[in-house]
Amino acid sequence: MKAVVDQIQENLAVVLIEEQDVVLHVPIEKMPEGTQEGHWLRIDFTLDEEQTSSMYQQNKTLLQKLINRGKRRRGR
Repeated sequence: MKAVVDQIQENLAVVLIEEQDVVLHVPIEKMPEGTQEGHWLRIDFTLDEEQTSSMYQQNKTLLQKLINRGKRRRGR
C-alpha cells in the first residue's frame, strides 16, 4: 500500500492513503527521518503475535473477574 505526506502541521504528518478515503495524522517522530510534504511512503502491515496473545490473556482475565463478581453478588 502506498501513501503520500500531504502536509506537516506542527508535529503531525497528514498522510493520505492512495486510492482510499483514509487520512492518517501521524506524529512526525514516528515518520522516517527526513520526511517532508510530497514524499511517498510504502505502508506494510505485520502481525504482532506477542501483543495479540498478551491482549487476549488480559481480556480473558478481566472477563473471568467480571463473571466471578457476578456469581458472588447473586450468591448473597
